[in-house]
Amino acid sequence: MRTIHAVLGALLLLASCGKEAGLVAYIATDQHTSERIVRLFEQRTGIKVRARYDTEANKTVGLVTALVEEADNPRADVFWNNEIVHTIRLMGQHVFRVHDWPTAADIPDRYKCPGGHYVGFAARARILIVNTEKLKDPGERPSSMWDLCDPRFKGKAAMARPLTGTTLTHVAALYATLGEEKARAFLDGMKKNEVYFAKSNGAVMRIVAGKDGPAFGFTDTDDFNVARRKGFPVLAVYPDQDGIGTFVIPNTVALVKGGPHPENARKFADFLVSREVEEILAASPSAQIPLHPDAKAPDQVRPFSSFKAAEWDPVKTAETMDRILPELRKRFGR
Repeated sequence: MRTIHAVLGALLLLASCGKEAGLVAYIATDQHTSERIVRLFEQRTGIKVRARYDTEANKTVGLVTALVEEADNPRADVFWNNEIVHTIRLMGQHVFRVHDWPTAADIPDRYKCPGGHYVGFAARARILIVNTEKLKDPGERPSSMWDLCDPRFKGKAAMARPLTGTTLTHVAALYATLGEEKARAFLDGMKKNEVYFAKSNGAVMRIVAGKDGPAFGFTDTDDFNVARRKGFPVLAVYPDQDGIGTFVIPNTVALVKGGPHPENARKFADFLVSREVEEILAASPSAQIPLHPDAKAPDQVRPFSSFKAAEWDPVKTAETMDRILPELRKRFGR
């Protein structure tokens, strides 16, 4: 049975769509970031997009739930997600249809579904935000995820609780990549080293950027860019360049199987993964990293080719996430 939340959401969406909708998009990327892209597509094509946005509190889960509950009678045509693992979990439930993705030919294969069910684009990196006033000596600043466990930084580091969002994806990827024993050692080491576990990546950014509290912490490049633009004394360290590399988590787009506007959905999906859209997202406040190798980006956005990105398997990570979630909830209090 559908939950009351999903039913109300569907009724609101139907009320807003009417007969004017050229396609319906479920969008987990922040509305202030994604709405400009939606409006540009409408202007270019004349196709009206009715968008249902997820809330920050839901962290994509609300739209994922809706897509599953509506699978027998789809209301959405396109799912634009702000990460990749929930997209893969939906793929396993046969929510998406196959597409050939002509505008994604030069996006790295690691961020594309081999079967054509989704494509990744416009990524965020999991970086260490460092307050340069709290850690003035460049030689004494962190360079690795393991620095969160280093006694010299005891009580000086922060990370969001790995229960939602990109932090959950990141930790699940560590379990899948490093092995469960080493990943647990990382979590245990952080606890022993008195790492501050915040509610969100944004909260990590704010406490590190402020005058008091931890001197550095894990966050995403979009959150770091907020602090940079506000003039806080921070820098971004792309961790583990001599080791596993920096984890990169892309947006994804997929076409909903049985969606009511399949042709318009295809046009919108191809537009989303285009070089032009990546360049717009790179120049936006979210400062997302283009995956098209020749896409242009502002100086503050590091090109994907300029750092070592961690090799991780999103499918294995999705499977691992399901297995470790009870453990993480027990560890982190939910």
